[in-house]
Amino acid sequence: MTSFWIGERVRLRGIEPDDWTAFMRFAPEEERLGNLLRPPRSAEHYRSWATEQAAARSDGDCFQLAIEDAETGETVGAVGSYEADARAGWFQYGVTVGADHRRKGYAAEAAVLLLRFMFAERRFHKCVARVFAHNESSLAFHRRLGFIEEGRLRDQIFVAGRHDDLVMMGMLAAEFARLHPTSEL
Repeated sequence: MTSFWIGERVRLRGIEPDDWTAFMRFAPEEERLGNLLRPPRSAEHYRSWATEQAAARSDGDCFQLAIEDAETGETVGAVGSYEADARAGWFQYGVTVGADHRRKGYAAEAAVLLLRFMFAERRFHKCVARVFAHNESSLAFHRRLGFIEEGRLRDQIFVAGRHDDLVMMGMLAAEFARLHPTSEL
């Protein structure tokens, strides 16, 4: 391993102002999956957002990173820790990959790199993922990573004109270490 943030397929890095075009391309796909339904946003919105992300200071526990193809340098998605309770020892994470880059191992490798950092370096005990019940591919993805369904909040979300369940999934640090040993990357 040449760097903690570089795997075989991906490199995780801070978001740069020029990444705005990639994130603008990801938005329609997120909407199609029913994950985010917002009014259309302008190119200037994405430019401003990427510039803000590039200048944002991380508190160490909550941050967002670009997922870059290690070979081509293309931005293919994002991964991050969005909420954390250091006292209780848990954090919530999320990962997204553009439609034309799915099923190539980017999301799994990026998630493992992030989880390894949060469990081994930040010493968190548990990771939580919240997945919309209708997103079968995300549920299957998290199960393959080793997450366990811990609960279901019935009709918790409202998207595309209907209510849906929110599936709470979790993985403990010891479970992660067994499934994803350090020598894996």
